[in-house]
Amino acid sequence: MDQEPKVKTSAALRFIFVTIFIDVMGLAIIIPVIPNLLKQLGNVDYSVASELNGWLTFTYATMQILFSPVMGNLSDRFGRRPILLISLLGFCVDYTFMAFAPTVFWLFVGRTIAGITGATMSTATAYIADISTGDKRAANFGIVGAASGLGFIIGVSGGAFLGDINIKFPFMVAAGAALFNAFYGYFVLPESLDKEHRRKFEWKRANPIGSFMQLSKYSALTGLAIAFTLVYIAQKAVEYQMPFYVYEKFQWTMRSVGCLGLFIGFLLICIQGWLIRYLIPKWGLKKNIILGLISYGVGLTLIAFAGQGWQVYIFMVPYCFGGISGPALQGFITSKFGASEQGELQGGLTLLSSISLVVGPLIMGYSFKFFTHKDSSVYFPGSPYILGALLILISVLLVVRSFKKDITLTT
Repeated sequence: MDQEPKVKTSAALRFIFVTIFIDVMGLAIIIPVIPNLLKQLGNVDYSVASELNGWLTFTYATMQILFSPVMGNLSDRFGRRPILLISLLGFCVDYTFMAFAPTVFWLFVGRTIAGITGATMSTATAYIADISTGDKRAANFGIVGAASGLGFIIGVSGGAFLGDINIKFPFMVAAGAALFNAFYGYFVLPESLDKEHRRKFEWKRANPIGSFMQLSKYSALTGLAIAFTLVYIAQKAVEYQMPFYVYEKFQWTMRSVGCLGLFIGFLLICIQGWLIRYLIPKWGLKKNIILGLISYGVGLTLIAFAGQGWQVYIFMVPYCFGGISGPALQGFITSKFGASEQGELQGGLTLLSSISLVVGPLIMGYSFKFFTHKDSSVYFPGSPYILGALLILISVLLVVRSFKKDITLTT
């Protein structure tokens, strides 16, 4: 039976959980708060604020595309621990800029810094890959989902509720949390990558093209990597368009969005932090991947045709259940790479998610605007969710094709 490395302690896993939580929370806080913040700082209306928000997202994601491979390769050279601590300090600076920014320009400065240092997710997942073996590998990736769920809860609900009191409060709390975790990690986090598994830093591998080449080393994984990207793009329909959708269709308030965020986060924690630990050993990685993707597609389709606000809560259940596919897919892919390549691999996967962050909000936002504009011939605010469901369908076909193509992968 596989034994997990001794470095995997409860303290280390708690730190990784909190680190990923802070990463997701910082992004989720922006969703309900940024429209009013941009409106105040830029002295503009919501239309222009929406455009500015798109460029903020573009700036952050572009910096991650350029620098995640660098940070991932640095973690393969110097270890996971220093890169994680640097990343947390970068997020602290970003949140501080957003809390006290006198103009919109400083928001862009903060997002640039966060994008450059934002290797938190890739390095944290590489850390999990270092300390996990066998079935525990995919189950431990459920920590990513659970931390993401909790971060989503605190981010969206905290941004909604605290933002009603003072629009700067959510960012001040996020900055303090990132700084605290950096100090906490400095004293308690062990290094997961021993020196014999480290490799020389190479610029030719520390770039987006190099990351793509790393992912394409295995032909069977190419389809999975594309599916991984399509799923992330589809998720942007929920992550970035949900407030616009419920404001437009059901006239919800900011506090209503906060309550929905609490519900979604609770579901993600239960499913990815608990349920997946039973489903992975019982069904295996492949079945969990396919079942999860199908659940994503069903949930998105139902949300698109919701007739009343309360139905959104019901339809979020199959959508969130689809979250079992993420840890299973990530566990499947990482199991095909060696310990010295995990940082580079996770940098490549983060690159794919960053590309989806550039493309996803723009595509979903355009779809929403096209079908809700006053001159539109067809009024259908649920269009982003139908588009997302179609992308999920394509990803299912790619996954099935990849599994059939690589008959030697029997996980």
